[in-house]
Amino acid sequence: MSASISAPVQSSSYLRCSFLGDANKIRVSWASAPRVAVVRRTVECKESRIGKQPIVVPSNVTLTMDGQYFKAKGPLGELDLTYPREIMLDKEESGALRVRKTVETRRANQMHGLFRTLTDNIVVGVSKGFEKKLQLIGTGYRATVEGKDIVLNLGFSHLVKMEIPPGLQVKVEENTRITVSGYDKSEIGQFAASIRKWRPPEPYKGKGVKYADEVVRRKEGKAGKKK
Repeated sequence: MSASISAPVQSSSYLRCSFLGDANKIRVSWASAPRVAVVRRTVECKESRIGKQPIVVPSNVTLTMDGQYFKAKGPLGELDLTYPREIMLDKEESGALRVRKTVETRRANQMHGLFRTLTDNIVVGVSKGFEKKLQLIGTGYRATVEGKDIVLNLGFSHLVKMEIPPGLQVKVEENTRITVSGYDKSEIGQFAASIRKWRPPEPYKGKGVKYADEVVRRKEGKAGKKK
């Protein structure tokens, strides 16, 4: 009586064991197996639709370009940016800016659209500026500007006082509408988020601090479930 078992060892061979009548006697032999072909495909990333768009430079903006360093100065202020080695900035004869890739890699594809957006934000920021609007919703919720601080009454036992960063302007209308403006878009967004963080809008009555264009998804309370 004999029996055999096979166990895979490599992709091109198998280990075959045979029992020769006695369980203590085993014959070991190699058996070849067909190779499995692996086909590798190269996936090419398309050029970023945002990254390949030109950047129009207004006449009141002065540019400074030195290798990977870029600086823009306008009537509202000045901002600078340093590009990674995968990205370069070109100025065309028409005066528009083009953000280009120096190599064809995954990281370059990721950086292309990002740095085009950052460059455009700098040019628009120093020439026109940006603004972010917030709204206070709730009984007794109000905001005022006192010198270089914004003071918020958000239902706590104390007033919330926040210092306005340099380069930003904060305006309050009707005690409940806040406008944060300036030339640095990232600073504006960060400060507006810091104000909202003190009392994010809750989903039942919508009370809190929300962006003017924010849509708060409302939930049904216990009273609505009983109907």
